[in-house]
Amino acid sequence: MTDDVTSLTTDDIPDEIVRSIRIDASAETVFDLISEPGWFINDGEYREHEITVDGATATVVDPVHGEFSIGTLELDRPRRAVFQWLGGEVGALEDFPSNTIEFTIEPAGDGVELTVREVGFAGISPDAVERRTRFEDNTQGWIEELGVAKTRAEAA
Repeated sequence: MTDDVTSLTTDDIPDEIVRSIRIDASAETVFDLISEPGWFINDGEYREHEITVDGATATVVDPVHGEFSIGTLELDRPRRAVFQWLGGEVGALEDFPSNTIEFTIEPAGDGVELTVREVGFAGISPDAVERRTRFEDNTQGWIEELGVAKTRAEAA
């Protein structure tokens, strides 16, 4: 018997994740949160980070997960913030393979819709298992992080 379901292998990794959430808050309130480099480094609960900025690169220190470098590519208040996630490593923008993370804010009734688009999984590592793991972890992670953004913005 032949199964019509095709299984994904570690080589069949999509290059992007796109997730959205409706938030009952103003675009300015949501932008104030999502324009902070590394706001999304947490475990389902927003934490204050120590952030040091050197040009377009921010070093973000999370009290639980440690230190990360995140490049700020664009801030367009209150519509869009684009960051370069530097493979979870500390260093300059050009030192590591990286993913791009774009947040967009669109009006939605009395609130907004926040969308995250993370691109770059195909080139994040030469190891297919690592690429697959990062993609799957981030797919679940963005659901959690968008929930954090919703909770934080709606409480502001």
